[in-house]
Amino acid sequence: MLNGRRVAVVLPAYNAAVTLARTLDEIDRTVVDDVLIVDDASTDKTVAVAQELGLEPIVHDCNRGYGGNQKTCYSAALARGADVVVMLHPDYQYSPRLVVPMAAMISYGEYDMALGSRILSQNAVKGGMPKYKYIANRALTLVENLMVRYKLSEYHTGLRSFSKELLLALNLRENSDDFVFDNQMIVQALAVGARIGELSCPTRYNEDASSINFSRSVRYGIGVLRTSLQYRLYDARVRHYPYLEARHPLRTRDTSGTSNRASAAGA
Repeated sequence: MLNGRRVAVVLPAYNAAVTLARTLDEIDRTVVDDVLIVDDASTDKTVAVAQELGLEPIVHDCNRGYGGNQKTCYSAALARGADVVVMLHPDYQYSPRLVVPMAAMISYGEYDMALGSRILSQNAVKGGMPKYKYIANRALTLVENLMVRYKLSEYHTGLRSFSKELLLALNLRENSDDFVFDNQMIVQALAVGARIGELSCPTRYNEDASSINFSRSVRYGIGVLRTSLQYRLYDARVRHYPYLEARHPLRTRDTSGTSNRASAAGA
């Protein structure tokens, strides 16, 4: 626990058998109360390895996609009593040692959502990020910042933390089951007035790390731009998009631990 808040780590897994043990080994279990893995119909031994490591994986009977996996992750974590949820890719591309500071940003009431930014680390390409992905990342982020009118260094990270209150407020079931789910979560958080922070995160690309091919990257980029445009139109009250509507108003906690109600963006 951190500041009396129960911390859970969720691992959306697909073919993570080779890197799972290394990922789990670097998660600080003196702070983390629960580790939950959701296997999205892997074709390798991810489920068997998870069981050998003492986990009880939730297994999808068919592949539901990256976004579909996360939907299961968050609903299961909340059902198991999590107050703070950290999403970490189990492919070891993001440092598990950052789970605690990511959780602390939420547990102590500073933010409702935190992102681990590879761009803030200032060595993304040296860390192995392909140059074309780095350039695309920076270009998309620039356009997104301009369109959603919120400044972030990166919108495309696989290391994130959330408060229970924020997850309950977001209409996640309306989101895509594909990779654009991540960007939809960010604009949903902005739409309900969430406070979003960032933490520098080292970049680690290796042959075991998951990655999407060029054609899917292009499709993802188009989806990101569409999502940003939808938020801009929604915020300007020009168009209505159900996935941007809060399930209920966001309740946030200040640093003294008391509760207050945040106003929704555009309300």
